[in-house]
This record gives sequence, structure tokens and C-alpha cells, in this order.
Amino acid sequence: MPAPVPDDALDEARRTAHAEAVAVRQAALAEAEGLRRAAEAEADATRRSARADADATHSQLAATLAEAREQAAELIAEARRTGAAQAAELTEEIQRQQDASAARSARLDETEARLDARDNRLDQRAAELQAQAAELAALKDDLDRRLRQLDADRGRLTAELEQHRAELERIAGLSAEEAKAELLAGVEATARREAALLVRTIENEARAEGTERARSIVVEAVQRVASAQTTETVVSVLHLPAEEMKGRIIGREGRNIRSFEAVTGVNVLIDDTPEAVLLSCFDPVRREVGRLTLEKLILDGRIHPHRIEEAYEESVVEVDELCLRAARDAVADVGIGPVDERLMPTLGRLKYRTSYGQNVLGHLIETAHIAGVMAAELGIEPTLVKRCAFLHDIGKALTHEVEGSHAIIGAELLRKYGEDEAVAHAVEAHHNEVQPRTIEAVLTQASDTCSAARPGARRESLESYVKRLARIEEIASTRDGVEKVFAMQAGREVRVMVQPTEVDDLASAVMAREIAKQIEDELTYPGQIRVTVVRESRSTEIAH
Repeated sequence: MPAPVPDDALDEARRTAHAEAVAVRQAALAEAEGLRRAAEAEADATRRSARADADATHSQLAATLAEAREQAAELIAEARRTGAAQAAELTEEIQRQQDASAARSARLDETEARLDARDNRLDQRAAELQAQAAELAALKDDLDRRLRQLDADRGRLTAELEQHRAELERIAGLSAEEAKAELLAGVEATARREAALLVRTIENEARAEGTERARSIVVEAVQRVASAQTTETVVSVLHLPAEEMKGRIIGREGRNIRSFEAVTGVNVLIDDTPEAVLLSCFDPVRREVGRLTLEKLILDGRIHPHRIEEAYEESVVEVDELCLRAARDAVADVGIGPVDERLMPTLGRLKYRTSYGQNVLGHLIETAHIAGVMAAELGIEPTLVKRCAFLHDIGKALTHEVEGSHAIIGAELLRKYGEDEAVAHAVEAHHNEVQPRTIEAVLTQASDTCSAARPGARRESLESYVKRLARIEEIASTRDGVEKVFAMQAGREVRVMVQPTEVDDLASAVMAREIAKQIEDELTYPGQIRVTVVRESRSTEIAH
């Protein structure tokens, strides 16, 4: 922004421009006059020869004078125009500066007013702080006085307490440590009783909230999976077209039956059963191969050692194809996606494997469906859960070939063929050889239990059944205060009768929990076992 031009400077510029114009005009006139005089002198000297030149010079002088007059007029006009423009600019600039000065003055007034108000508030706050400081000082003095009084009271009370303790020890005949031990024993008994009450309350609440939901999920899963179970044994029965076929099977001096048993590894039992023979073998796949071999021999009619070997080789190929087809059908049935082709023969062999009379491959299919339903009910994506449940017993196809638990064997086999780690973990944890860490492992356990514990799905030998009942009664009988123990409902419920004078209600609840925990840790059984502790009090009087 240019500096403002004063009016005096403007007038001075105008006077300077006018003086310059006058000086120019006077200089031009003086120059013209000199030229005229020179011309006249020259004309006088050369009048005779330069009349014509004098006239030309006169004309030139007139033109010069005219030009000088025009230049002077232009300078004057330009000076006037320049002075007017500068005057207008100066006036506008002065007005802007005046407006800015007025705005700054207004802002300064406003700032000054705010500062005044702030000073007033600070003064007021300072007065309040001074008042609070005085009040705090008074409170501090009061607290110091009270602390001194408390110290004095504490000393006095300590002395009185020592006197009272000495007097109590003298009266009670107990030291402080003995009284403390007796008090702690009473508190411990009370705490145990209250803890038992709290545990029972929490268990009742959890049972009320969780039982109904769990029951609905399990019932829904079981109702939606209704698989037919066939009871299979280690013996296969083969019907004969005629009774004389038994002699041909035995052969001359038992040659055919010995050759058959040596080639197939299956024992042939021929008894008085009409038109039937029994094939016995622990390996179900080998037993099926033997059954097909004997069927081919009976249909062909030629039974001799060489033909037995040929029929056996054909039956092995046929059983392998049947196992592969059964595995593929099972995978397609459960809908778990592709399975490594190297696992298919092992899965197919489970078609001929049974557990407690339950077909293992059918058990896998049923378990996978139950697990899928449970996962859907819980809002979990069912494919991975079904895959875990379907493959959980794959190790049973190798238990007679590899040492170890079928769960660990199956997990190692799945890892070997690149199966997902979550599936391998669920397989190795479904019998608690490894602690389950995922929801898939827990659901695999639950679905396996549902399929195995369904009435009619499995059966067990009489010897193991009797041993389990005896062990259950032994576990319950070892508790203090137990009078009688009854294993009921085929070992699915245990009733423990206790002495009411030795075991109270809370101890009964603790005993039931401990017995159930020990049964879980020591025994293997399908389904669940209910433990009921009965405490009965009777009072009898005789009226004479």
C-alpha cells in the first residue's frame, strides 16, 4: 500500500509543473528571439544575396514556435491529469486507512473489556482460594488434635485389652493360640458347610438352565438320525445247498478244509447244524474274504487246494472293491467334501468291523449326522464338525496292526495323509487320551456318545458287564458311612444307602459327586451312570 500524499505536496507538484511549462515557453521565446536577431543581422549582411534564405528561415522559426507552444500545452495537460489521478488514489487510500483504524480501535476496546472481566474473575477466585486455605488449615488443626486423642485412646485400649486377655486366659484355662485354633476349626467347619450349600445351589441353577437346552439338542439330533443297526459277531454263517456239501468241503482226510484255513486264515466249524457251516475269524475283513471264497467254491462245485487259492485271490479283489465302494458311498452320504484317496481303503474296511456288536462304518455315518445336527442347533458351520465325527474311529481299522489306542492311531494316520489339524485333534481327543481344546472335539465326543449309548446300538460281553457292576459297587462301598450299595438298571444307576447319624445332607451331596467322579476316571461304559445317595432317618416308639 503506497504512503498517503499530503495536500501540500500535491500543490507543490502543480506549481512545479506550471513553472516548468513557463520556463520552457520563455526559453523557446528567447531562442526564437535570438534566431530572429541573428537572422536579421545576417539578412542585413547578406540582404542582397539571401533574401530567399531569410524568408525560409522566417518560416522555419514560425514552425518551431508553433511546435514549442504545442509541447508546452501537452506538458501542462499531462501534469494536470497525473495530479488529479494521484489525488484520487491518495484520497481512497486515506479512506481505507481510516476504516482499518476504526476496526482496530473497536477490537482493542472489546479485548480490553474481556481482560477486565477476566481480572474480576481472577480476583474472585483468589478470594475463594484464600477462604478455602483458611478452612483447610482449620481442618488440619482439628485432625491433628483428633489423631493425638486417638493415639492416647489406642494406648489405653491396648493396655485394657492385654488385661482382658490375661483375665480370659486365667478364667478359660486356654492360651491365645489354643483359643485361636479352636476358633479357626469352628470357622472352617462353618465355611465348609456354607461352601457345600453354595455348590449345591450353583449346581441346581446350572442343571435347571442347562439340562433342558442340552436335552433338546440331543433329542433333536437323535430324532433326525434314525439309522438301522445290525448286530454282527465274529462268526459268519454260510448256508449250503445240500448236506453232502459238508463232506466235499472237508475233503479226503481233511485236505480241503486244511488248505482253506491255511490260505484264508479263517476257521471252518462244521457241526450238526443242517445245511450250514460257521466261519470264525477275529479279523472281519478276512472273515468276509473267507465267506466269499467258500461261496464261490460251492457255486463252482470244484473244491480242491488249487481252486481254493484261485477263489481266494478273486475274493480279495472283490472285497477290496466293496470296501472302496462302501467308503465312497459313506463319504457321499455324510457330505463332508473330498477325502484323500489313500484313506478310502482304510475307511472301507470299517464296513466289516464291529464294536460291541455295532457296525463301525454305520456308527461313523450316524455320528456324523448327529454332530451336524448339533452344530446346526448351536449355530456352528457343520462341515468341519461332521468331518471330525466321521473320521473319529478310523483308527479301529488298524488296531490289530499297530499298537496303541485307536484314537491316537487314527490321529497319526490323518496327519500322515495331510488331514486338517483340527480334525486330527478331535480324533485323538474323543476318548480323552488328549484333553479336548476345540468345540469340534467336544461335539465329536457328544455325538459319539449319543450314537453308542442309544438303546440297542451296542452290546457287551457278560464277563465285562459283571466286572463293571462289581467295580461300581466297590467304589461306592469304600466311602465312610455307607451302609448298602445297589447297582440297578443294568449298571446305569447306583443307589448308595448311608447311615443318617454319620452322613448329613450336605455330605451326601459331596459323596455323590465324588463317587461319580471316581467312576468317570476308572471305568469305561456306554451312556451315563446316575449316582443316588439315600439318607433316611427313622424314629420308632412303642405304645404300651
